[in-house]
Amino acid sequence: MSVAFAGYAAVFDVVDRAGDVMRRGAFAGAGVVPLLWQHRGGAVGVLASVAEDARGLRVEGVVEDPELAGLVRSGAVAGLSVGYRAVRVVQGARRVIEAVELVEVSLVGVPMQGLARVEVVGGGS
Repeated sequence: MSVAFAGYAAVFDVVDRAGDVMRRGAFAGAGVVPLLWQHRGGAVGVLASVAEDARGLRVEGVVEDPELAGLVRSGAVAGLSVGYRAVRVVQGARRVIEAVELVEVSLVGVPMQGLARVEVVGGGS
């Protein structure tokens, strides 16, 4: 069983639980990266689209791991998160991240950024 999904792996100008803020343009030029579970292990599916829009980093993909697909389909797992290497950071009252090298996107139980969530769950096999 697999399940298609779409959502935001990061939302711009929102303070995350670590006090960091991701800025528009941080993911400029990012391509498709692996889809992981909790930032660990092998790929649990594939991402078809990874792109910035006015709100944040929008991703679309398919969860192929049957157990995880069931959890996403039921809404039990709805968090998204990004794994990255910071390229340009401005340190002030908050760490403002202006450019990154995107390494992976993960489905997570508890996202670092509260608004980074699966928003649409579609068909699958």
